[in-house]
Amino acid sequence: MDLFLLKKIISLMIMPLSIIILLLIIAIIFYRLKPKLSFWALFSATTFLFLSTFPPLSDNIMASLEDNYPAFTRSNKPVDYIIILGGVHTSVQGLPATSELKSSSLERLVEAVRIYRLHPEAQIITSGFSGGDVSSNAEKVKQAAILLGVPKNKILTENFPQDTEEEAQLIAPRVLNKNVVLVTSANHLPRAMAYFQRYGVNAIPAPASPWVKSNGLTPWSYYLPHAKKLQQTTTAWYETLGRIVQWFKG
Repeated sequence: MDLFLLKKIISLMIMPLSIIILLLIIAIIFYRLKPKLSFWALFSATTFLFLSTFPPLSDNIMASLEDNYPAFTRSNKPVDYIIILGGVHTSVQGLPATSELKSSSLERLVEAVRIYRLHPEAQIITSGFSGGDVSSNAEKVKQAAILLGVPKNKILTENFPQDTEEEAQLIAPRVLNKNVVLVTSANHLPRAMAYFQRYGVNAIPAPASPWVKSNGLTPWSYYLPHAKKLQQTTTAWYETLGRIVQWFKG
């Protein structure tokens, strides 16, 4: 089996929702055979579901990943490259490229275009493999960037990296000793920066679209479980696992 696919399957199996479903299955199977085990499995599933959807806890976990870098303003010297790390898309005939990008990928692109407006001297590098689609993510993001007004000749593509480490490994030789801005989701940025630094690239971080946004107001409904927070917790958990793997790999 392909190592990349194996990693994805394993990570999917240990996501919060997968664990909750597994505990519920155990509770059902052992309802009559081992009532005590069934009870504790059901209790654990309920507790885990509550914690995963509880906004204060979910926000604290995510904020620990997102609060490492401030938003990009402007570099005090010319920017050579703006790197957009790969995301997810689905090619659909009749849709513009901007509508084919998953929200996180589109948000990274929008942030990169904003930075390009500040530094039109820069070239944009898009990255990411096809992931089973007819088009690579790098190419799809390039198409979307052109729709947003970026000249075609200002965009370079890396069509084959399957994960963040491969992106750093393949892009680094092109951008060594250059003034580089690295754009990715705010929660993903610490891990991405570490990989690029490992390959000798000291990029300027540019976090895109943080999950946790606070205006200082906290309504009572904030303390009620919310389905969207399960997705946020899952994203934070996935990124935390990625950082643990990165740490073990040195």
